[in-house]
Amino acid sequence: MENVSHLPLHLNSFYFSLFFDPDKPSMHTPESLVRSHVVYNAKFLGITEVEQPKGTDMVRVAVRKLKFQRHIKKSEGQKTPKVELQISIYGVKILDPKTKEMQHNCQLHRMSFCADDKTDKRIFTFICTEPETKKHLCYVFDSEKCAEEITLAIGQAFDLAYKKFLESGGKDVETRKQIGNLQKRIQDLEMENSKLKKKLKELEDQLMDSRCSPEPSVGNETCLSFHLSGCAVDIDLFGAEPFDPLICGPAVFTPDIQSKLDEMQEGFQMGLTLEGTVFSLDQVDSRC
Repeated sequence: MENVSHLPLHLNSFYFSLFFDPDKPSMHTPESLVRSHVVYNAKFLGITEVEQPKGTDMVRVAVRKLKFQRHIKKSEGQKTPKVELQISIYGVKILDPKTKEMQHNCQLHRMSFCADDKTDKRIFTFICTEPETKKHLCYVFDSEKCAEEITLAIGQAFDLAYKKFLESGGKDVETRKQIGNLQKRIQDLEMENSKLKKKLKELEDQLMDSRCSPEPSVGNETCLSFHLSGCAVDIDLFGAEPFDPLICGPAVFTPDIQSKLDEMQEGFQMGLTLEGTVFSLDQVDSRC
């Protein structure tokens, strides 16, 4: 059996056997999750904030809350919206199944907990941390008896993304930071050089004008002041796209590369917990 002490996946005994059973092939090929994505259809019960990034109690309360809200909406004649889930090493995208418009994009390193209901095979959920507010948001779905399969697919994608991160963005972080700083310095110097060339051209033009003028003015002095530092840069130095070590090229860096790498490293180190649990002990029907 594979040594899993270094892996960021935290599995209960059920999922441990599914993930690392040597006689059981992977549910999805790595290529399908790395080069493309796998697709599932589900009903979207909604999103609610939870207090902690992990924990069965967290998702149990969230599921009960969203089920209750959904039943109220159903009694008012509102249908549960259907969504398409696209799962890959780049995250879980939630799209409108008809227009393909993306509603949410949950990156894997921001996911901390994923679980499905062992008594109700339709319900599954995951917790994802919002990057701006740092809030822990619980997403709840109702699928056609494939909740366990979707949970496993997310876990498999997380494992592959973590390994990919170590091979690319997570490797030699300090070296990447130094390269990014050097590239920024080079661009600053190139801009300063451009300014100096422009100023030199202005001086040459002034000199030519003074030689050609029949009556050069006396006492008219030109003062040149060079500022070799403090050049303000009002543009995105390395492009508008946020840094993503999974898809970046060798020369694509953003000024805040270190903070982005640190965030990804912290997220992957926290790990993704997969659990099969019981969300509800009552007889409320989940078919919304």
